[in-house]
Amino acid sequence: MCSAMQSNQEQTVLWNGVAGRAWIEAQALLDQVFEPFASLLVDAVRDAAAVRVLDVGCGTGATTRAIAGLLGPQGCAIGIDISAPMIATAWRLAGAENPAVGFIHADAQTHHFVPASFDMMVSRFGVMFFDDSVRAFANLRAAVKDGGTLRFIAWRSAVENPFMTAAERAVAPLLPSLPPRQPNTPGQFAFADGSRICRILEASGWVWPEVRPIDVVCSFPAADLDLYITRLGPLGRALEEMDEARRREIIPVVQAAFEPFIDGAQVHFTAACWMVSARCPSR
Repeated sequence: MCSAMQSNQEQTVLWNGVAGRAWIEAQALLDQVFEPFASLLVDAVRDAAAVRVLDVGCGTGATTRAIAGLLGPQGCAIGIDISAPMIATAWRLAGAENPAVGFIHADAQTHHFVPASFDMMVSRFGVMFFDDSVRAFANLRAAVKDGGTLRFIAWRSAVENPFMTAAERAVAPLLPSLPPRQPNTPGQFAFADGSRICRILEASGWVWPEVRPIDVVCSFPAADLDLYITRLGPLGRALEEMDEARRREIIPVVQAAFEPFIDGAQVHFTAACWMVSARCPSR
């Protein structure tokens, strides 16, 4: 299923191109790194006793599959993402044997959902990329039944997440043209301001918004650090366009910047995030 991409053109190009390819290549690593967040959302679905769950910005579907595993055949978890290759990977990883999981390739900001068709909407780092967040969350609210629940996880500020910005800070003198991470614009740190999240949710018709800080320890094998460095984020995209000599100059500088996060055979960092919740009012 696919709806026409009417907005979010920049994000559409990015996630159907270089960023989507990089995420797919690093899918197993990223699923491992972010597994604690998927577990938090599975717990939230359990606590809400939801049966039909929409996973927004589902990527390659790890959280969707985890929720489907909780719900079993009596429920349904549907993931939606703007990236066609990531959705194709999500379908492949889910397999054909699980009737409780499904995926939609579409822009959640404009997709025509069946009204009130979900008990709950969740997202693991998937809602920071809308070019009109109020419009997007209003559209998502219409897909949730009266009294239904919203629960998503988003990054706090770049300053509070030094691991996430270590690469750009390390290469700033060498790559002054590398675009900086901007708060309040589509991207990883769009929701750094918790009060802005509340304003967006209230403006889009959700009620009782609550934004709570969480700090989650994440880890992955140090052997995978080069994959993380060279494929993901703004630097990963910049490296794709460099010749080999330039890459050999840049990569050791970045590797050195991550040494404080390495402990033996593991990389450890703390992810500073928001846990956000709200309700869909009676219509």
